[in-house]
Amino acid sequence: MEKEHFRKEHIDQEEKEHLKQRITSSIFKYRRYKKRIRYGIGAAASIAFIGIIGVNNYSKDSYSIEDYVKTTVANVKSENATEVTLVLDNETNINIDPDNTDIKYSNTGSKVKIGTLQEVDQATVKNNEIVYNTLIVPFGRRSQIELSDGSKVWLNSGSKLVYPVIFKGKNREVYLEGEGIFDVTHNKKQPFIVKAENHEIEVLGTTFNVSNYPDDESISTTLKNGSVQINYKGNSFLGRTKSMKISPGTQAVYTKNANAISARKVDVNKYFSWREGVFIFKSDNLKYIMKRLSRYYNVDIVINDKVLENQTFSGYLDLKEDVENVVKIIRETANFEYTKQNENQIIIN
Repeated sequence: MEKEHFRKEHIDQEEKEHLKQRITSSIFKYRRYKKRIRYGIGAAASIAFIGIIGVNNYSKDSYSIEDYVKTTVANVKSENATEVTLVLDNETNINIDPDNTDIKYSNTGSKVKIGTLQEVDQATVKNNEIVYNTLIVPFGRRSQIELSDGSKVWLNSGSKLVYPVIFKGKNREVYLEGEGIFDVTHNKKQPFIVKAENHEIEVLGTTFNVSNYPDDESISTTLKNGSVQINYKGNSFLGRTKSMKISPGTQAVYTKNANAISARKVDVNKYFSWREGVFIFKSDNLKYIMKRLSRYYNVDIVINDKVLENQTFSGYLDLKEDVENVVKIIRETANFEYTKQNENQIIIN
């Protein structure tokens, strides 16, 4: 088994050349470093001082949205929340009216309009650093947000979006956990990038869906119009970043554990329909369908039959109905019974 595993981990010629260049570069840097030592203690101290300034400047310049996500914990956990919550700079929580969940930023980012009645003022920079906000949408809820650049994002249940109050620098970067539909304002000089772990989607202006739930084995990107480039960590020996461009009507699926990606043509409507309160299924198995319903309604749905889990179904589900009525509609085309244990659990046999 170990020998087989080792054979799979071989490196191709391109990677060998890349590795050779890194080794040669390291030797060259080391030789230069040895020459610098000869200049004496005073010079070395000066170099060390300059080095410290350089490191500090680099750290400050390179502080990214990923750093914020990793080092900062929002005050509200999506799995424990019951209402949509806007977290301002990881300090102030604003609960959003469930009947009026639209959020809109001014083009300066300093004003946030929540629903039709509430408006909040906010600083865009704090301690010379960009201010990030977090929108948390618990299971059973949805929300819509318009960012300061005019881009719109529809967030599905069980999702979290981290974003800067105002976009500065060469890119517009946001971080998504869960599922969102993006309608991005075109800006050729400042590409829009959706970040996830070992994965990012880069666009100029387009409409696409991203699904990145922590408990899913993959991240999917479905393109409706425009074009996107997906940058991801590859499964090679060096773990270098790779890229894939997709065209409209295409879905790219990135497998997290394997660090591998594939693309296929799909009917894009089924990945955007939840925004209109409809689920479209086409030859999808019951396990997948019930997982989608479970998130949407925030109800635990358990299937006690492995054969039934893999049965496929097609059709439209009106999500304005309550979850029990939706399950009844599915039951009409399948041979199963269900019991409602309580308000938050349905057992299918």
